[in-house]
Amino acid sequence: MNADRYVRDVQAGRLEAEAYVDLFSDLHPPLDAHEAHVEADRCYFCYDAPCMTACPTSIDIPLFIREISTGNPLAAAKTIFNQNIFGGMCARVCPTETLCEEVCVRETAEGKPVKIGLLQRYATDAAMAADKQYYTRAASTGKKVAVIGAGPAGLACAHRLAMHGHDVDVYEAHAKAGGLNEYGIASYKTPGGFAQREVDYITAIGGITVHYEKALGADLSLDALAADHDAVFLGMGLAGVNALSVPEADAAGSIDAVEWIEGLRQADDVASVPVGRRVVVIGGGMTAVDAAVQAKALGADEVTICYRGPKERMKASKYEQEIAQVRGVAIRYHMTPIRVVAADGEVAGVEFDRDGETVMVRCDQVMKAIGQSFAADSLNGSGETIALDGGRIKVDADGKTTMAKVWAGGDCVNAGDDLTVTAVSQGRDAAESIHRALSA
Repeated sequence: MNADRYVRDVQAGRLEAEAYVDLFSDLHPPLDAHEAHVEADRCYFCYDAPCMTACPTSIDIPLFIREISTGNPLAAAKTIFNQNIFGGMCARVCPTETLCEEVCVRETAEGKPVKIGLLQRYATDAAMAADKQYYTRAASTGKKVAVIGAGPAGLACAHRLAMHGHDVDVYEAHAKAGGLNEYGIASYKTPGGFAQREVDYITAIGGITVHYEKALGADLSLDALAADHDAVFLGMGLAGVNALSVPEADAAGSIDAVEWIEGLRQADDVASVPVGRRVVVIGGGMTAVDAAVQAKALGADEVTICYRGPKERMKASKYEQEIAQVRGVAIRYHMTPIRVVAADGEVAGVEFDRDGETVMVRCDQVMKAIGQSFAADSLNGSGETIALDGGRIKVDADGKTTMAKVWAGGDCVNAGDDLTVTAVSQGRDAAESIHRALSA
């Protein structure tokens, strides 16, 4: 190829200031009181509610919707928080279209489900706006539990343990709590600093001390934590990033999508984040979609998601794929990367195999979103061996690992689907198992 034809053009400030406000505004504006009541009235309040069965945290959906319909959103919020203390975030990021709303009877009958996610947000936002606290700590048990990771699994576990009167030390590798809610979710899904407001709301129960910039393996050892605490919960998520094993994969302009999203999330001004004119995102999951949509929102002229499989196998839901396409992102399927093409060490394009044909996609920036992995080296130095399953921590039905006094949940275990709502469920249930063990 002629290298002179390709000039890498990655810079910040591509758009006018007001454009960023619009493009990074709330993906789904909240319902007002009238809209919430109208939507709640659409619910059939099914006796054998399939929506409740489809919810990983088993929220009593018909009950909280009925409470909204009778003008009591604060009662609805308590019904939600009883099962899912991260109900506010899950209302924003949970793929309701493939969970509760997919099995809604209204969806089956009319192709238009009750907007369960937006109703959940309406109720939980009302509670947080009023700083309505529903839970208090039980009398101190004198027991102390270490929680590794201040993400959804870790904080859900910590909150439930605090309810039972246990003291909880949470150790977080980052400078802020929230996990992927803070560092890995597209900005347009959770604008206005919601992730940190939710963390503050959850930890307000008391009895939870968060220690920042403390990473297992680097700053902490599992055997020492187990010796100093009555129990340990591992909820550190996935720290490893899968490598793109093709030539020139690390050429200048080829970056990790997870790290790029984290930088964007922590930027004081999104306009300061550089983006290319032509961006290729390699992958097919939520990270790929979030990176692609935000790259377009930052002013990229062309953004293309290239996924190695067919549309129906993409991990990102059909709904998320549609969001990307509506926002100007092209999605190409059956695209297996062969090599990153570099000119003078800088990205100039990517070659793919598409059904036996070599296809070249020109670009000046490549974002790699091909999945994350569990960094098992963080467990080195533990007093006992923790068994792995499929490259992640092996747990039983109660979240127990093969090491005494140690439980785990969330993305670091091989027992879920990498969803926030599932991580919350696993953290909550592990806390109940820990409480039973400490009360025996």
